[in-house]
Amino acid sequence: MTLSIDILNPTPLHEAKTHKLKRLVQSPNSFYMDVKCAGCQTITPLFSHADTVVTCFKCKMVLSQPTGGLARLSEGVSFRKKAQ
Repeated sequence: MTLSIDILNPTPLHEAKTHKLKRLVQSPNSFYMDVKCAGCQTITPLFSHADTVVTCFKCKMVLSQPTGGLARLSEGVSFRKKAQ
């Protein structure tokens, strides 16, 4: 009897879809990112699952709104993931 998938060498697509605790090597889904304000171009560090409203320090523009999981970024705001 052969399996339809290789358990020891899963594809990156399969690893991304599985639960964080059932992966071959456990890893979290959350990350830190640098968010650039659309108004004043200031870079602000932000957690991907932030549960509070995050505003820009200089111009007080709202950068992200909390949802049940990932924080929703505002229109015109750009981001990049921080290196681990």
